[in-house]
Amino acid sequence: MDTTLPQTGARPAPAADPARPDPRRWWGLAVISLAQLMVVLDMTIVNIALPSAQADLGISDADRQWVITAYTLAFGGLLLLGGRIGDLIGRKRAMIIGLIGFAAASAIGGVAATGALLLGARALQGVFAALLAPAALSLVSVTFTEPHERARAFGIYGAIAGGGSAVGLILGGLLTEYLDWRWCLLVNAPIAILAVLGASAFLHDQRKEAETRLDVLGAVLASGGLLAIVYGLSEAEQHGWTSGFVLSLLAGGLVLLALFVVAETRVAHPLLPLRVLRDRNRAGALLSVGLTTVGMFGMFLFLTYYLQVTLGYSPVRTGLAFLPLTAGMMTGAVGIAARLLPRVPARMIMTPGLLVAATALILLTRIEVDSSYVTHVLPSMVLLGIGMGSTFMPAMSTATFGVEPRDAGVASATVNTAQQVGGSIGIALLNTVATSATARYLTTHGSDPLAQAAGVVHGFSVAIWWAVAFLLTAAVAAAVLITARPAAVRAADDGAATSAEPVAVLV
Repeated sequence: MDTTLPQTGARPAPAADPARPDPRRWWGLAVISLAQLMVVLDMTIVNIALPSAQADLGISDADRQWVITAYTLAFGGLLLLGGRIGDLIGRKRAMIIGLIGFAAASAIGGVAATGALLLGARALQGVFAALLAPAALSLVSVTFTEPHERARAFGIYGAIAGGGSAVGLILGGLLTEYLDWRWCLLVNAPIAILAVLGASAFLHDQRKEAETRLDVLGAVLASGGLLAIVYGLSEAEQHGWTSGFVLSLLAGGLVLLALFVVAETRVAHPLLPLRVLRDRNRAGALLSVGLTTVGMFGMFLFLTYYLQVTLGYSPVRTGLAFLPLTAGMMTGAVGIAARLLPRVPARMIMTPGLLVAATALILLTRIEVDSSYVTHVLPSMVLLGIGMGSTFMPAMSTATFGVEPRDAGVASATVNTAQQVGGSIGIALLNTVATSATARYLTTHGSDPLAQAAGVVHGFSVAIWWAVAFLLTAAVAAAVLITARPAAVRAADDGAATSAEPVAVLV
């Protein structure tokens, strides 16, 4: 019996090719970038609002640091757990849950009537940011697998991740100066709603059913260890680096992390599979990111104080003064790194980028009380932005390249953890160095107002030299440890080896 269908003018639609990328993937990247921008800018937008919030809610000088620390503690300490949860429940779902929770926590903080409620809301923001951030980065990693597209996508993502801090300063200055400090938190709600709608429309999570059990022991050890270290670093300024309280926290954190490593070798479904860290290139990229953020976060803090306190800039003017840094990051990430990464090894982009950034910091050590922004600060900001953009984009791409789909979330969380821990170390360590240098300067030069201003700038300069050392160490780590060939060459070899297997695309 002939079962052949008769020919007609209309042909049935061809089956979707799972190997072909979704044409809406760039809209998906826009949604992911919007979510990442919200997380990054929230780390600086509240800094501008803090003096007004402190006065409004009656927060003491001793407790005001917790408005910032509550967020970074929860964020940095729970990132690995958030990344693994994303692997288990799906990155799109984790991202949407993170967005909704982040928006709700922001709204609570925006209407807070007491300092305690504001601190609790900030901690809750950090919890949901720890779920959102690794999900966003892992979606970029597993979505864009073609080398040129991957480079372009990570260039855009890296520029937003790096420039979001400056955007936070500008937006925070505008909202605080012309509206109210509460809008620095409430503004997250409409951003999150827009991102949720975009994620629902453009992101498609093709997670395979695999591991369904969570490593509870690993989560407790890793989160507890990171929380103890970040908390100890945040308290070092107040209690001193040699205090028993700080040393106990740091030692306890290191012990917990050591136990975490041991535990991960013995559980069936580890929170952080050690296979993720055994790759030499990934380890080099993570180390470079951590060392770089030590220097960058400290410099960012010093420049903010220098512009507002020493030069007397308003919040809005301070934010605008950071625009060249953002422009430099966009140039370095999209204009340089994204174009070169498919054809040039990552270390050949990162190492020069780190050297350029170190040169920018060296120029900043020459600032004085009456230095001009145009001649002393502006050139350093442009160079620093170019160097950072040329560093972070290939570092993030290298750290997440070649990861098994089941580990994409935790690998992305590891990158974010390196950034947060490095930033916490940078703020705590370099701020202590600057304070000590200022105290020594005042001991020998007196304590009149002119000497105090000069002493503060001297402390900044000494601490920036430490930041230069961290960036140079990161450059050495990138040059020595990262040996991967250009992305296009690796992709071609991998394609030849696995040509029979389709590439899964999530967006």
